[in-house]
Amino acid sequence: MLCHGEVLRTFEISVRELLNRSENSHPIIFQPKQGEVVSPCTSMLMTLEQRVSGGKDVAVLCSLTTLTSHYTDALALKTDAGHRLLAQFRRTQNNRDLDQSIKHFECASDLCPVGHPCRPAALFNLATAKFISYQSDGRCSDLDIPISVFQDALDLRPIGHPDRPVTQLHLGIALLSRFAKRGFKTDVDAAEDFLSEVLDICHADSHIHRAALLAIKTSALHPAGSIEANDLGQEWPAASMLPLSPNQLARKAEWCLRRDDPHALDELISLHYDALRYYNTMHACRGQLLSNLSTMLYTRFQRRGNAEDLDLAITLQSESLALHQVGHTDRSSSLNNLAAQLSTRFDNRGNAEDLDQAIALHREALALHPVGHTHRSTSLSNLAAQLSARFHHRGNPEDLDQAIALHREALVLCPVGHTHRSSSLNNLAAQLSTRSEHRGNAEDLDQAIALHTEALALCPVGDTYRSYSLNHLAVQLSTRFDYRGNAEDLDQAIALHSEALALRPVGHMHRSTSLNNLAVQLSTRFHHRGNAEELDQAITLHREALALRPFGHTHRSSSLNNLAAQLSTRFEHRGNAEDLDQAIALHTEALALCPVGDTYRSYSLNHLAVQLSTRFDYRGNAEDLDQAIALHSEALALRPVGHKDRSTSLNNLANRLSTRFEHRGNAKDLDQTIALHREALALRPVGHKDRSMSLDNLAAQLSTRFDYRGNPEDLDQAIALHREALASRPVGHMHRSTSLNNLAAQLSARFHHRGNAEDLDQAIALHSEALALRPVGHKDRSTLLYNFANRLSTRFGHRGIAEDLDQTIALHREALALRPVGHKDRSMSLDNLAAQLSTRFEHRGNAKDLDQAIALHREALALRPVGHIHRSLALDNLAAQLSARFHHRGNAEELDQAITLHREALALRPVGHTHRSSSLNNLAAQLSTRFEHRGNALDLDQAIALHTEALALCPVGHAHRSSSLNNLAAQLSTRFDHRGDGEDLNESREHLRCAFTLLTQHDPRRLMVHRSLATVYLSFHSSGLGGPGEDTDSLNAAMHHFKAAANFVPGGLIPRLRASLSWVRRAGQHRHGTELDAYGTSMQLMDAYMSATASVPSRHNAMKDFPRMLAVDAASCALRSGDVCRAVELLEQGRTIIWTQMTRLRTPLDSLETRGDHALTLMKRFRHLSSLLDKLPASHANDTPSVDLEVEETQYRRLVEDWNGVVEEIREIEGFSRFLLPPMFADLQEAARDGPIVLLIASKSSCDAIIILHQQPPSSVQLPTNLGKLQELVLALQEAIKKEAGPNGNQPALTKALRKLWDVVVCPVVEHLGGFARRGSRIWWCPTSLFNFLPLHAAGEYRANGRSLSQQYISSYTPSLTALMRARKSHNRSLSVPFAAIGQNCPAGHSSESTLKFVEPELELVQSLLPDPPTVSFTKITSVDATKSRALCAMQDNTWLHFACHGTQHYEKPFMSAFLMRDQPLSLLDITQMDLSRHEFAFLSACETAVGDFATPDEVIHLAAGLQFAGVKSVVGTLWKVNDSTVQRLVEAFYKNLCGDGKMVSRRVAQALHQAVHSLARDRDLPLDQRIVFMHIGA
Repeated sequence: MLCHGEVLRTFEISVRELLNRSENSHPIIFQPKQGEVVSPCTSMLMTLEQRVSGGKDVAVLCSLTTLTSHYTDALALKTDAGHRLLAQFRRTQNNRDLDQSIKHFECASDLCPVGHPCRPAALFNLATAKFISYQSDGRCSDLDIPISVFQDALDLRPIGHPDRPVTQLHLGIALLSRFAKRGFKTDVDAAEDFLSEVLDICHADSHIHRAALLAIKTSALHPAGSIEANDLGQEWPAASMLPLSPNQLARKAEWCLRRDDPHALDELISLHYDALRYYNTMHACRGQLLSNLSTMLYTRFQRRGNAEDLDLAITLQSESLALHQVGHTDRSSSLNNLAAQLSTRFDNRGNAEDLDQAIALHREALALHPVGHTHRSTSLSNLAAQLSARFHHRGNPEDLDQAIALHREALVLCPVGHTHRSSSLNNLAAQLSTRSEHRGNAEDLDQAIALHTEALALCPVGDTYRSYSLNHLAVQLSTRFDYRGNAEDLDQAIALHSEALALRPVGHMHRSTSLNNLAVQLSTRFHHRGNAEELDQAITLHREALALRPFGHTHRSSSLNNLAAQLSTRFEHRGNAEDLDQAIALHTEALALCPVGDTYRSYSLNHLAVQLSTRFDYRGNAEDLDQAIALHSEALALRPVGHKDRSTSLNNLANRLSTRFEHRGNAKDLDQTIALHREALALRPVGHKDRSMSLDNLAAQLSTRFDYRGNPEDLDQAIALHREALASRPVGHMHRSTSLNNLAAQLSARFHHRGNAEDLDQAIALHSEALALRPVGHKDRSTLLYNFANRLSTRFGHRGIAEDLDQTIALHREALALRPVGHKDRSMSLDNLAAQLSTRFEHRGNAKDLDQAIALHREALALRPVGHIHRSLALDNLAAQLSARFHHRGNAEELDQAITLHREALALRPVGHTHRSSSLNNLAAQLSTRFEHRGNALDLDQAIALHTEALALCPVGHAHRSSSLNNLAAQLSTRFDHRGDGEDLNESREHLRCAFTLLTQHDPRRLMVHRSLATVYLSFHSSGLGGPGEDTDSLNAAMHHFKAAANFVPGGLIPRLRASLSWVRRAGQHRHGTELDAYGTSMQLMDAYMSATASVPSRHNAMKDFPRMLAVDAASCALRSGDVCRAVELLEQGRTIIWTQMTRLRTPLDSLETRGDHALTLMKRFRHLSSLLDKLPASHANDTPSVDLEVEETQYRRLVEDWNGVVEEIREIEGFSRFLLPPMFADLQEAARDGPIVLLIASKSSCDAIIILHQQPPSSVQLPTNLGKLQELVLALQEAIKKEAGPNGNQPALTKALRKLWDVVVCPVVEHLGGFARRGSRIWWCPTSLFNFLPLHAAGEYRANGRSLSQQYISSYTPSLTALMRARKSHNRSLSVPFAAIGQNCPAGHSSESTLKFVEPELELVQSLLPDPPTVSFTKITSVDATKSRALCAMQDNTWLHFACHGTQHYEKPFMSAFLMRDQPLSLLDITQMDLSRHEFAFLSACETAVGDFATPDEVIHLAAGLQFAGVKSVVGTLWKVNDSTVQRLVEAFYKNLCGDGKMVSRRVAQALHQAVHSLARDRDLPLDQRIVFMHIGA
């Protein structure tokens, strides 16, 4: 070194000591002083030589030559000043020091002209400073100068010069730096030559040797342009060799962090350790070195997952922080670094203390950056990020809100135009998105998207960070799609990811990330739309991403897992087992990349476990399931108590144990599952973002345990947990629909267990609300439609409401439309719709429904080819429907095909498969059917063998054991019937008894077992196997079980009703004493069933599903037992049910007003509820939204429940104990006050007439006919009426039929009446069954001097005794009778040919015959004024009515029978909605106004009866078509007889009609059918 420079060390040594070392070269090592750093390697090599003179020579000691001139002093001063400033620059990095240093060295160089001995040193000093200047500002043009000066210095230091190696080293490094910038091969070649020479000359333990070696290695590893030139530069003081400075190491670190080069990272960490050894604890640079080394170790941890690196990084960073005391410039930086590493350790180990400490450190750092500080926004963001992490861990919403507030403040500090604004926008958006997920607030999500959109706008095309912003926005749009289901969001997300991918072409370091992002969204769209091409594209993208992450890549395991997940999805879609096996292989490889101790091992364990579980579901190999459980257990062990992800592992393991329980039925697995879920729930306290998920998980398993053990507390607790989960997701929460569905499912389960209809109705209401939250276009709408449809289907099965079934089908059709061809879930929707169409076929018998169901199942099967995971299910579904069609059409080929399909399904479920028992039972059932069809005993034996195997798969304790026992018992009973082997019957009974004991008290399946036991006991009775005296016991036992089934409330209304009808049939067959009780129970259940049905048409449709002669057969049974009064009561209870339901709501309660305040309150509530029920729409348009229908149905059922409650309270009041109960005979007898009533009964056993008198007991008359002959008579009459009359109005066929009617029906009754009713008095006919279609009033002998009914009595009809009593009630009459004549000659839809020409004349005739005002207030509505609405108003305002118009009877839908008005029909349904209780009279001058419905004759559904049930006292109607001329003549005669004396009395109507008909009868030219077409109904 020229001049003094820096004095590093001094040492003293005597000449003697030097001479003692003269034989060899000796190293001299300078030990470090406090606060300084020197190399531990050799600092100096010294060789001494002793010269001895001859005798003549004299030892001379020459003094050192020194330069003492002024010139030399100036050189020394300049050089010392240059070194001093250069050293100062290294400490402060102040460029002014460096510039001044260069100036001093330049002056020193100028003082050393060519040839000066100090010139090489001066040039070296100047070159060194110049090179350091280049390193400081990086200007490549400045690099040529130090290289040139180094070269000049080297030229002056020839080979052998002691300073030549150091000069070569510096020149070599400078050349490598220029090579790195410009890539000139000559530079690197020259550098290598210089450095190689240094290695050859210098000691291996010297600084120079090591520095040269490192430079050569660095040059060899990295080609030109791949590294920063500064990374090669080294600042070497001229006096000694120092390690790389912290700044140099920092620049190397920046380069290393940009590349995934494990060797370079290890080398850099080694250099940091070397440097750290040089800088002791008191050195100013030590803190920076500690921080840098910590960062490198942290980076290596992130890339390799070695937890020791992370711990050491935190230790070093903590030491660095300790060196940066309060007030230190770098303290905030150290605080942030340490906080970041603690946060990472928390992410990996879940120790909350790390997270809390990280937050505390960030808070301190923020405090060091007060308002106005340059870095405050960064500190705000850092603290916000950790608070967000703690929110995710503990679920405290305050943390999340505070994080958002901090991000908002940070954003304010980054106004428009700020460099980091886009980053702040993204940070705030991310937290708002998190809050949206937690609270379900859609506004947060929308705001997040708006922020990301703004951030993207700040990154225009060409911006380095545009791809990041594209991805951020895409992720949030995808999230909003998940929430709202708007496909536009998903499409936009995919477009954004596609653009991001385009910005990362082949070779881009982040291309693999973009490939994965786009693949994930394409997979999501596949799940939404079912386009298989997108799933394939997603897999292709994941494969490309995997290829970009070869063996050894940090993120290879992530790519392996991503690809595996999509292959698994494709397996679920297509059923190709190769995809599943490949997914497992990929997950296995990923796990191998995460060995024991790896941070991410637990994640890989879980991924592999999930796929093994899936393969178990597919193949049924128990080893896969056990391995999955073992993997989840290992993962859980890696997440001990306190780990942030422990709750997730608890849930994973619990799910697999639950699966194993379902497969093996080991209760320990189920109990452990629940215990794990309870622990997971405890880790997610109230307020935790995932608490609702844990609540649902635990609830699901408690529900499963309930299914297994039947403990109702488990089910109740499950519902309570689901309710809590729902409460945590209020209206507006994005996951509310999920909670609604979960709760609905459990309420439905409780309904199945206890039969409480409230649970089912509430479940349906919840599903309805959930569906409303998934409007048309939402991705999850099809799932919600499916859930809603299932509940409605359940209610249909329970109550039999046809509208529920139709709505179920409509919902499934909508769901199917949302899953077009190619959609992954289309096959499922096809099956669902097919199942409901099949149910409707069973309900209504329309073969089109069954054919469509089969077509749908065939399509579903085609979508599940051989190898598909769900093929067995599709095979079973199709087989079941083919079997159903066989039962309907008898085509044996379809039964054989069904069996073939079931066999294939069974083959796909080998021993050990979860669903094997189901396939065994399915095949057994079809073989049993074929046995019944062909009688091949082998089929029956095989069925029993299959059921036996299925039972073995359901050991004691299995949830389905009772069902298997019941199945096997049924087949054994069948084999007994075939072979008569008593062992079969005994075994069947024992199985059923065992099944019964396995079911809890409220289990709905008990009803089925009751029925099965009843059948078995009937077999014991029939076979006589019970022994003497036991036959009767067996029969009694059978009837006991039938009765128990009918009265078992949890079994459901429809199953109970069907059980009661079986009881009726069997009791009738065996003439058992409970037959009458069975009839009574059946009619009570029928009444309850009808009351639960909202609309009138649906009640009528429901009636068709049950025996139409139930009430008549019940009455016949009572007559056989000699109880005539009971027969009358049963008829009244079981007939006109639809009308009875409506009239109950209009029951007057005036007498309650005097029974006190409570009674008055009840009266008001009853009237209010009745009015609400009475005003509900009676029918709906086809396009009425299903949700609206369900709301209305639910409202109706709740009103019914409230109404029933009020009725029960009223019955507790004295004198009202039988309020609205079926009337007793003593009450009904009052109907005969004005004359005898004749009840006509036509049953299979006999045809009878019951005559009811007012003051005497009823009597019965057996009629000389039967049901078959009566049916022939009805057909004969109908045919006769169709035939035109001959000359003189003769109709021989009609005459013959009326004679027959007289002989077999009317004459026996008249003969019996002779002793009770005087001639010419009134009688009332109350026909049932086929009698409703006979003109009883017209019966006679029709011969000269022959007898006829009309000669004896005045006949009226009544649909029921109650209706007649109600018609007789008097009301206060107005002084003026309001009379409305409504006529319509040309209704809508009719041609001019069908115009009624006599309508107007008829109405004028009526007006002329009525008394003048004020006796009668007459209103006439005709022609264009006679619209439906005007007619309804006229009916409401007038108590006397006359209709002159077309009338039509709708046989398929009798409530659509109508009077045809100008705009639209005035239907019977419209009339039923009116209160006509004060109306006196209605004349129906229209065709077919008193024709009933053959499907439900005892409901008496026609216009005339409808008016009477609505309240009109007296009605005149027609049985068939009537001619205009007939009407004119009869109307004139009728009104003259009715009010010829100027009085309007409705009780005269029957007599007036009787007289008018007699006047027509005298005209022999008038056809007979026209003479008898009019009839009177009412009082």
